[in-house]
Amino acid sequence: MPPKKSNTLTEAELRLMKILWHRGESAVGDLVAAMPEGEELAYNSILTTVRILEQKGYVQHRQEGRAYLYTPCVGEHEASRSEIRNTLQRFFGNSRERLLLSLLGDGDVTPEELARLKAAIAEAADDAPIEGRK
Repeated sequence: MPPKKSNTLTEAELRLMKILWHRGESAVGDLVAAMPEGEELAYNSILTTVRILEQKGYVQHRQEGRAYLYTPCVGEHEASRSEIRNTLQRFFGNSRERLLLSLLGDGDVTPEELARLKAAIAEAADDAPIEGRK
């Protein structure tokens, strides 16, 4: 049985998606030209990657003359939420608590970040539905 296709983004796919989210509709040649210095990819590599992104449902294309123009059909925020949900499921058994404790346990959280996290948690708690209330 072949391996299940992943809907998560590889590093190369994410680089192209970031360009598409920033630029909007682009031809493969535009994507080649927009690659950051030191991260350049060949035309055929970008073409292959953008076709994979289309199969995964992240981009769509339309034809203009002989060129295909690719447009993101998944927003950056939606894609990031999907990646977080995937990580949450794969590594933390769908436990947000375990994920947050892991993030807090790495020792790199600044006091400012911690204050913003506390405020976000308090706000989420205020917005949470109370059992039995409709």
